[in-house]
Amino acid sequence: MKVERRSATVEDALPPGIHPIIRRVLLARGVGSADALRLELGQLARPDTLLGLPGAARLLADAICEQCHIRIVGDFDADGATGTALAIRGLQSMGAQRVDFRVPNRFEFGYGLTPGLVETFSEQPPDLVVTVDSGISCLEGTATAKKLGSQVLITDHHLPGEQLPDADAIVNPNLPGDNFPSKALAGVGVMFYLLSGVRRELQQRGWFSGSRSAPRLDTLLDLVALGTVADLVPLDVNNRILVSQGLSRIRAGRACPGIMALLRAGKRDYRNVVASDLGFAVGPRLNAAGRLEDMSVGIRCLLSDDSHSALELAMQLDRLNRERRAMQEKMQAEAMQLVDKLETLTSGQHAAFSLCIHDPGWHQGVVGLVASKLKDRIYRPVAAFAPEEPGAVMLKGSVRSIPGLHIRDVLAWVDAEHPGLLGPFGGHAMAAGMSLPEASLDSFSQAFEAGVAHFMEGELPSAQVRTDGKLPAADINLQFAQQLRDLGPWGQRFPEPLFEGSFEVLDQRVVGGAHLKMVLASRDGGEPVDAIAFGRLPEDLPGTRGINLLYRLDVNHFRGERSCQLVVERIVD
Repeated sequence: MKVERRSATVEDALPPGIHPIIRRVLLARGVGSADALRLELGQLARPDTLLGLPGAARLLADAICEQCHIRIVGDFDADGATGTALAIRGLQSMGAQRVDFRVPNRFEFGYGLTPGLVETFSEQPPDLVVTVDSGISCLEGTATAKKLGSQVLITDHHLPGEQLPDADAIVNPNLPGDNFPSKALAGVGVMFYLLSGVRRELQQRGWFSGSRSAPRLDTLLDLVALGTVADLVPLDVNNRILVSQGLSRIRAGRACPGIMALLRAGKRDYRNVVASDLGFAVGPRLNAAGRLEDMSVGIRCLLSDDSHSALELAMQLDRLNRERRAMQEKMQAEAMQLVDKLETLTSGQHAAFSLCIHDPGWHQGVVGLVASKLKDRIYRPVAAFAPEEPGAVMLKGSVRSIPGLHIRDVLAWVDAEHPGLLGPFGGHAMAAGMSLPEASLDSFSQAFEAGVAHFMEGELPSAQVRTDGKLPAADINLQFAQQLRDLGPWGQRFPEPLFEGSFEVLDQRVVGGAHLKMVLASRDGGEPVDAIAFGRLPEDLPGTRGINLLYRLDVNHFRGERSCQLVVERIVD
């Protein structure tokens, strides 16, 4: 593993008086001015710059004014769930009285607006179908809905294929010709922008008058923050504004009962919540419903206005998440055993560019998590497959990539080079999903390897970690840790600062059966500091004197007290 220090990517126009370490951290993340630090709603990119949004807003405004039946079709992940809840809460706040939702069960219908899902609408077709976080690749499902007499409005953020669905309106910042400045919006972010456009359209029509007032959509930003963080989209400045404003509402205790209940289930104090709490505590519990059963329970939790009911649903999601975790640990162990046998996978003359892995006993809702862990372990793009259902001949696959390799482009290359090999596929730069017959797995594995090698231009990937250099011992304190925390939200493409340091271990003990709690002393002096290394044990340390660590500086909240804590990310040999 190569350790590389970050360097400035923009010119320094930051105001004087900023701590030199913070200045270095910001410049390395493209923040070079005071304006770039202002995470206010007024700084958001304008809704009318999203291609297709004005027409989509008129379509939805018409449906509200005419009291049409609007059906939201969501997705079975946290982005889709929050986007669906956002759509229903937002439309109802603007006067929509006939709005409901459907979310496809991944085991019955698969992803998106499929013909099978749409056919279940046939007895009472809605006037308008609105997709959230899906639809851009659903040509057949859109056509089926139109045959039923429904209008179709697609909101999505996934990359489009060569042909677009014949929808009445499409809003997607990644459409060809769309000049919207943020291509990183999550599905829930696209829906938030659309709702902003609908409200403006209704205001221009004079819809809000008398007893009907225009709603404040910023009251729904807790949902936007959760979906954005959980979907692992890049936190560009636009997304940082959305997440920052949503986190502020949560910390003030003004989030919806469902999010408050999910935080409670995850043992997080809402008053101190940061983006990583949404990503590691709330998001997985919400996602567990879509992975193992049906995301409807997650959406009902987010739509509940009763704290007691929301908590009951959150605890149901918590139980599903524990089941998911146990299943994932078993599948992961099996995958790691297989990888350990492949001695030439990442080294030697015949080292591979990628890995395809499959087990007939695996669960399709969890293979993406396994692929992600394997990718981190071997630093190769990984495609993991499981049967659509036990004994099925069709496989569902999830692919996870490494930085610098756009995995959907790889799949598109495979599809072009080997027509008919892949079933439906889609995704982003770092993650994608697909279907294919089990009989085609070996052929796909070879084609995927060739595709990765093609895009890597024949150069094998090499693991590297980028750090923010050394932190002076005098700055390893609570005050500086809080300053770093306040610079957030941190996340994808805006990573939390990672520092290098050499320490002596003054004390150590195992907590929770699997985590190493330590007291460290910097070899450069300073006061002893607490540290935690998750998933590590004493035998993982090369010794107790002069251990080199890569770590994050954090604020630990425990029994009403705050303290500085190092979170160890890597132990460097």
